[in-house]
Amino acid sequence: MPDCGCNIEIRDKEQRRVLIPLLLINGLMFVIGFTLGIIGQSTGLIADSMDMLADATVYAIAMYAVGRGLHAKIRAAHVSGVLQIVLAFGVMLDVIRRFVFGSAPESTLMIVMGLVAFAANVVCLILIAKHRKGEIHMRASWVFSKNDVIANIGVIVSGGLVAWLSSPLPDLIIGFAISIIVMKGGIFIFRDATAEKDHLPE
Repeated sequence: MPDCGCNIEIRDKEQRRVLIPLLLINGLMFVIGFTLGIIGQSTGLIADSMDMLADATVYAIAMYAVGRGLHAKIRAAHVSGVLQIVLAFGVMLDVIRRFVFGSAPESTLMIVMGLVAFAANVVCLILIAKHRKGEIHMRASWVFSKNDVIANIGVIVSGGLVAWLSSPLPDLIIGFAISIIVMKGGIFIFRDATAEKDHLPE
């Protein structure tokens, strides 16, 4: 029966099946990353962990949107974009604070946690990949997962540079760079959602 809604029901189940592990992985990685970031005085790790917290929130919002109308999905994407932009500003402020008052990031913690987070986010990216051109709330999840992988690589590289140069500057630089990446992702998905809203019938 073409109008039974079976395809929509299957699609919704697939989206939930993807979003639940994404939410759990990012929630766990936030707790671990933020804790080690505080202990290791690493702006990069803190920025990366806050990115994961925002992503976990994005996935929770996307879960809310599953099975709802297009207007709800567009609103979810708008909220996700705004959250990412707010997070980016918060990370920038932390970078400035640590630049002014100083920090002594632990390079070993940065590298180890960066590698663990990278592995976790590659799994997330694989899970969400088939939905990267899907509905707006799932496209938002793809964009933020992709940005996470980039941020993780940055943390690993900066950890190596901190050890090599015996300087906190690489950590501050990557923290600032992550905030820029997160902000660009937030702006992109906000514009994407706005464009989709503009194409809705009155």
